[in-house]
Amino acid sequence: MKKLRAAITAVHGYVPDYVLTNEELATMVDTNDEWIRTRTGVSERRILKGEDQGSSVMGAEAVKGLCEKRGISTDEIDMILCATATPDMLFPATANIIADKVGARNAFGYDVLAACSGFLYALVTASKYVESGSHKKVVVVGADKMSSIVDYTDRATCILFGDGAGAVLLEPTENDTGIIDSVLKSDGVGRHHLYQKAGGSAFPANQETVAAKEHFIHQDGKTVFKFAVKNMADVSFEVMERNNLSGDDIDWLVPHQANKRIIDATASRMNLDPKKVMLNIQRYGNTTTATIPLCLWEWETKLKKDSKLMLAAFGGGFTWGAVYLKWSYNT
Repeated sequence: MKKLRAAITAVHGYVPDYVLTNEELATMVDTNDEWIRTRTGVSERRILKGEDQGSSVMGAEAVKGLCEKRGISTDEIDMILCATATPDMLFPATANIIADKVGARNAFGYDVLAACSGFLYALVTASKYVESGSHKKVVVVGADKMSSIVDYTDRATCILFGDGAGAVLLEPTENDTGIIDSVLKSDGVGRHHLYQKAGGSAFPANQETVAAKEHFIHQDGKTVFKFAVKNMADVSFEVMERNNLSGDDIDWLVPHQANKRIIDATASRMNLDPKKVMLNIQRYGNTTTATIPLCLWEWETKLKKDSKLMLAAFGGGFTWGAVYLKWSYNT
């Protein structure tokens, strides 16, 4: 019997309707369109509006579209993993809430929290269930409502983030496609440079934490940028070396959409043609765990069976990683 691999057999995404442009942000905080674009590459981002609207709302829409596209019932899903940095609540898991909203009654699931690298962490975890033969249809969701933890008076962070969700379906295959290799890493020193201080057990919510704005994102931008440029590029190159790949062999780099300069540095380290880089940061900003599946969703029509993809991410923690896979189907 051939070794089973976990192959992506469908992908879908969802972004809210509301568009927050750089021009509108400039009316809220001291910034301007040129300043934002030249430093980050972001022109606009999507924002989820309305009462009682959490990450699960977007995640559920992505899963519904995924199942419709694949032609399966949500009852056929064995498992749902949700990567998110902005869960609807600490418990129950957002994965459980998504399962309920889509009617996935036969799926167990849980959340994976690894900041912007969360989707890759969840993807690799899910692949092991498929490779073991224990699960045949596993959904991996990346969903984040970053607007819920952004301080719109802090121009260093509010310009970066947006809301969105993406999902992929993993199924077993015995052919030469699917997830081939991965390297995931972390370094706890990052907890001092990119974090949300309050809301957990160390600093429970109270009037003081709210007044001090400790429930918002805090980022030491220069330190994060330095770590991200080096580690996201290095881990991508490491996976290439392990698999005897050159930049010419890679059909697409699917990078986490945090900052265009970080993405450019990663492509350069891989000696990759810029035309092979999936880029949508200009439209959506940094949607954290949703950036990579949203790229796959938008580029799906350009992907062909056996296309070689390198997925790469860096996030708070610090967490980072890269996944090498071969696309499993023609659109």
